[in-house]
Amino acid sequence: MRRRLALAIAGVATVAVVLFAVPLAVILGGAHRNADLLRLQRDTFAATRRIDLSGSAGDAVELPPSPNALGVYDRGGRRVAGRGPARAPAIVREALRSGRPAEGPGGGALVVAVPLVSGERVVGAVRAQRAEGEASGDTAAQRLAVAALALGIVAAAVLAALWLGRALARPLERLAAAASRLGQGDFSVRAPPAGIPEVDAVGAALATTAKRLEDLVNRERAFSADASHQLRTPLQALRIDLEAAELRGDAPPEVHEALVQVDRLETTIATLLTVARDLPRVHATTRLGEVVEAARARWHGRLAAASRPLRAELPSKGLVAAADPHVVEQVLEVLLDNADRHGAGVVRVVVRELDGWLAIDVGDEGPGFAAGPEDAFTRRDGAANGHGIGLALARSLAHAEGGRLSVTRAGPAPVITLFLRSAPAEPS
Repeated sequence: MRRRLALAIAGVATVAVVLFAVPLAVILGGAHRNADLLRLQRDTFAATRRIDLSGSAGDAVELPPSPNALGVYDRGGRRVAGRGPARAPAIVREALRSGRPAEGPGGGALVVAVPLVSGERVVGAVRAQRAEGEASGDTAAQRLAVAALALGIVAAAVLAALWLGRALARPLERLAAAASRLGQGDFSVRAPPAGIPEVDAVGAALATTAKRLEDLVNRERAFSADASHQLRTPLQALRIDLEAAELRGDAPPEVHEALVQVDRLETTIATLLTVARDLPRVHATTRLGEVVEAARARWHGRLAAASRPLRAELPSKGLVAAADPHVVEQVLEVLLDNADRHGAGVVRVVVRELDGWLAIDVGDEGPGFAAGPEDAFTRRDGAANGHGIGLALARSLAHAEGGRLSVTRAGPAPVITLFLRSAPAEPS
């Protein structure tokens, strides 16, 4: 913004100065030329008082000393003394015809012709010539002064533009910083007054937005926490009943499976409650190798029972992500559950390192997402209508940790990737 504003003001100032300075320089040059012509006419008039053409034939016409090149012409247009064309040029003929001084066309040397009068009759004319560069040195000096003034005005305009750019950009930069902090979840951010009504209006709107977002997020977090607490009691009662049935010894195998699902549901509720209470957020790290190995241990038996191998590929060095381990576990759980329910064939979990990011790819050999990658994250009423709320919830959890969840290959053999920011490896 600063550079564009400086260039715009400097461009406008330059155009304005050029439109003013060029005509002024032309006018100054014309004014000096006219002054020089008048001075040359005055000197030539003074010289005509000492030139006499009334002498007898053969008498040389004497010319007075003069810094100008003088030429004397008789009534017939023949040069009789001095320097100049042998025959009278147009300017001399004009002076002989009109009996008034005449001047040459602009450009080049300064030339004037003054009639010689004797007995109230024009008897000849004197032509005087002076080099224009020798006539006046003031024109160049004044043009240089005008050019210096023009450059000074342009420089002042550029400096004013830079100052104005800083004065306007500084409040906007503070607003941008405040908006960035608001985007990171700091709802207490307030932009300082700038003294510019329009910028202060934006700052006030940003403060109002921050307050409304804070109230909204607090209500959402309070609701999540309350709902999680309310769900824990019936879940605990259900767990007690299931464990009691399992201890009787005659419980069917479905009881154990139900207990596994209760464990999974309690883990999900605990993760949601942790995220809801995370205010302000605590910077946690996750060893991805440990999380993937734990997920493989949980899902290996279930997938093997369906004749579906689970293969994990981990890099040789340990990778640490800047994310809460419970959130990463929950997202990975959702991705493996999605591959189990809607996929086919081998399930692969690949951890790889990108430029400042870490990626966890979860793929299978199923048909993929026929309706499009983004449709996978659309919230559904149930699994019968699509992929349910699992993937949408997983994406929300990933965003809460500063990462993202994307379908990197829609299918066949689809791949969903969890991207997390890389963190420095913890000391061993």
